[in-house]
Amino acid sequence: MRVRAALCAGLSVTMLSATSLAVAGDAVVGAGVFANRCKECHEAPPDSRKAGPSLVGVVGRLAGSLADFNYSDAMRSAGFTWTEEQLRAYVVNPKAVVPKNRMLFNGIKREGEVEDLIAYLKSISS
Repeated sequence: MRVRAALCAGLSVTMLSATSLAVAGDAVVGAGVFANRCKECHEAPPDSRKAGPSLVGVVGRLAGSLADFNYSDAMRSAGFTWTEEQLRAYVVNPKAVVPKNRMLFNGIKREGEVEDLIAYLKSISS
């Protein structure tokens, strides 16, 4: 019985670790999500001009603060820093996080894509 209990406990820890790893996302896959879902309006190079601001360095940046981008009043006054959690909520439902923002995007509903995109955004923010 003790051996079975030890095996079950070890299996539970392994499953929790695998779940944690799955939630972390894959930056390489996230680059593809970015290309398919974000690149039309956002660019990764910091000096590019598109409808949306550059997303290089977005993790850790104050929302609506990129000096040379004309943000909506809603985004300029959002008052938060782009953390992983804030980005996750925003890419799932932008209008719920920043009502009246100008972003014309309904959000990403597939959790794996969200986590991969966050991993990619982190990779271009450090």
